[in-house]
Amino acid sequence: MGNLLYLVAVILIIFWAIGYFGYAAGGLIHILLVIAVIAIILRVIRGNA
Repeated sequence: MGNLLYLVAVILIIFWAIGYFGYAAGGLIHILLVIAVIAIILRVIRGNA
């Protein structure tokens, strides 16, 4: 479960970067970034970093 959460966070950050530099997705891409950051923070708090 932890590896899956980390994988999803990394994928969301990649999509955010693509959207941010491509200006394609607008505000939705920032929501994806927030979700990715929350996932990473949860992983660090749980001590699985």
